[in-house]
Amino acid sequence: MRLFLTGDIGGTKTRLALVKVNGNHVEILRELGYASQRHDAFATLLDDFLSSGDIVDDAAFGIAGPVQDGVVQTTNLPWRIDAAALCQRFGFLRCHLLNDLEATAYGLPALGDADFLTLQAGTPDARGNAAVIAAGTGLGEAGLYWDGLSHRPFATEGGHATFSPRNALEFSLLNYLQQRHHQQSRGHVSWERVVSGMGLLDLYAFLLDYRQASTPAWLADAMRGTDTAAAISAAALAGSDALCEETMQLFVSLYGAEAGNLALKVMSRGGLYIGGGIAPKILPLLQTGAFLDAFLDKGRRRPLLEAMPVKVILNDRAALYGPALFAAHHAGRSV
Repeated sequence: MRLFLTGDIGGTKTRLALVKVNGNHVEILRELGYASQRHDAFATLLDDFLSSGDIVDDAAFGIAGPVQDGVVQTTNLPWRIDAAALCQRFGFLRCHLLNDLEATAYGLPALGDADFLTLQAGTPDARGNAAVIAAGTGLGEAGLYWDGLSHRPFATEGGHATFSPRNALEFSLLNYLQQRHHQQSRGHVSWERVVSGMGLLDLYAFLLDYRQASTPAWLADAMRGTDTAAAISAAALAGSDALCEETMQLFVSLYGAEAGNLALKVMSRGGLYIGGGIAPKILPLLQTGAFLDAFLDKGRRRPLLEAMPVKVILNDRAALYGPALFAAHHAGRSV
């Protein structure tokens, strides 16, 4: 039995799995998750995962960061990952590094209808390029070029493009973030700064300042006891705090606006897919219409966007399936 080692490496969590691949079907035999920030190097995680003695010839990993010549410096982690060095240390015959959203794009064929929630059906039998956007620790974006027969995923760093405000509130947000992060970015504010887990915290802090409000004691206690972004979104979903609700409404609207930007730039007639860890947790907020309103609000190109299917990826293993399918494909070519 041929085994493949696949991994989804993120700024918050890293998942590794041993799998079998049959066509577009990926069977996970063993899977472990790790808190990324607790480890100094990726190789430490591999040492632990492979300590059971499994022999693996082919490995592939999706990584949050730009990959060049088989090497990546992770965006939100102090890790430098080198495919050749991993082959030498762990005895892999082949090791592939993919951008994490590129990996998710490669994983789409392994998903079924139940793994998606449709926000917009688009036109029947929509075909053409597609795109994936995913807010999590950061903001990832990828495209899928349609060659007439199949999709060919490609990576981008679109999440780091410059944030563009649309109204007076968002211009105030831009000014607030420019001042808050001046030492790090010298005035540049990316889309990742507003549409991500860390961006959600900045949106809440901005609205506290903008509305001259203060965090209620019960919410402050909740924030100390759990993930702050999760506490904000939970309060918004429960309708128990007006500022949390406004924060999430702004977050969802900004998410939709940047998704529309990506869809236009990639010309994703074949569909726009929303991945990442945040979207499945806030589905009721995505379904209110604020996301699609912002997605479609592109002037004369609104009809083009209305024709595109828009779907939320519900299966968080897409980012694990993608590298496995990629590795299996390349292993077959090398036989």
